[in-house]
Amino acid sequence: MRLLVMNCHEPWIYQLRTLDADLDIVVGLSGRDLKAWDERMRPIPARARFLTLEDVRAERGASWDCVIAHNISDLMDLKDVDAPTLLMIHVSLDWRIAQSGGGGVTAAALRERLAQYLKLRSAHVIGVSSFKAATWGVRGEAVTFYSDPAEYLTPTYERAAGLRVANHVQVRRQYLEWDFHEAAFAGLPVTLIGENKEFGTTAAASWDALKAAFAEHRFFIHTADPRYEDGYNMASIEAMAAGLPVIGNRHPSSPIKHGVNGYLARTPEELRGYAERLLADEALARRLGTEAQSTVARHFTPARFRIGLLGAIDTARRKFARGTRRTA
Repeated sequence: MRLLVMNCHEPWIYQLRTLDADLDIVVGLSGRDLKAWDERMRPIPARARFLTLEDVRAERGASWDCVIAHNISDLMDLKDVDAPTLLMIHVSLDWRIAQSGGGGVTAAALRERLAQYLKLRSAHVIGVSSFKAATWGVRGEAVTFYSDPAEYLTPTYERAAGLRVANHVQVRRQYLEWDFHEAAFAGLPVTLIGENKEFGTTAAASWDALKAAFAEHRFFIHTADPRYEDGYNMASIEAMAAGLPVIGNRHPSSPIKHGVNGYLARTPEELRGYAERLLADEALARRLGTEAQSTVARHFTPARFRIGLLGAIDTARRKFARGTRRTA
């Protein structure tokens, strides 16, 4: 299999290695923090090569089994590429509108625009979660990312501190329920990893460095506004795979079972109490972390991701074939 993938969400793209495919990754795209593959996020996948949009247009006759896009802009950039197309939805529509400041664009208008592009390309669309897909009017189509406990270090829990991984916090405060976070953890030892100039933090130097951070901390933090984000993200699932309990605000789609693999709280004061309990009790962190790891091993598996994404690619290819026949 040969896939053409727009370079965005490197940790997600890295998971495509489970498909046993050749990856042509399009770099140099506008609107990205980095023009090249960010090796701090993940190593360069095996069987990957990098192309620019100009290279792609020069190879427009190439036989890609599927093109994977991440947003409407990607679909526009790929309009001249004659190949099956799969759109991955990573961001909820409501947050997409909030990010842009609205600008008079309605949710209905954006859903219609998406439907037009999908029809034009005879493309298929799925989300990284059912919630995010549904906000764009896509029902019942999701392939959740995975994390493999075997890829992580044995946890030590030796550092009595919490850990959070988040980029650009100041522009995502509402999305991340950051006021809730700050009220809960003020004065407590918490490590923040991510690009945040205001807080003087940077991304981990490498995936190995991130794994080392997971291994030594006592718990992981995930807070999110249910209007915009799921009760989990890739970082929190990775933390669970690494053996960390997760604590955060109450959320309808959280994989955390309260008191079993982490803690969920209605108020910052309540969450602070759970954090203090974990900071004082390494054995408790270990017990909950072991359960968190088991949760990921049951529900966020490489096999489930592989089967789901291969099915989505197959659907994209069938839709493309039908569309080609209609226009022939």
